Amino acid sequence: VQLVESGGGLVQAGGSLRLSCSASGLTFNDYVIGWFRQAPGKEREGVSLIGISDGSTYFADSVKGRFTISSNNAENTVHLQMNSLKPDDTAVYYCAARRWGTVAVVTPRSFDYWGRGTQVTVSS
Repeated sequence: VQLVESGGGLVQAGGSLRLSCSASGLTFNDYVIGWFRQAPGKEREGVSLIGISDGSTYFADSVKGRFTISSNNAENTVHLQMNSLKPDDTAVYYCAARRWGTVAVVTPRSFDYWGRGTQVTVSS
């Protein structure tokens, strides 16, 4: 299984970015795909998850109303649209995949496969 993130970068506060996670080597429909982030000195936290088979979603309270998640099953890709970005959103964003469970389970340790991450920096 390989997960590759793209779309990170530097943006001013209030701006938008769209992250993409391209997955290969798996039966995409069987998986929960998640976006996590980790800022310097902080623990990795779940940002948003999507169940590919049923489209169920999860959003952390800190991003509700600002971020959306979607999947393109034909291309085995998950997108994270991030709007109204804040400096507190600055972190390395990781894509992860898990072949069981629901989007209610957000613990990073429950995910089996991880991408290398993409840096998101929001300037004030």
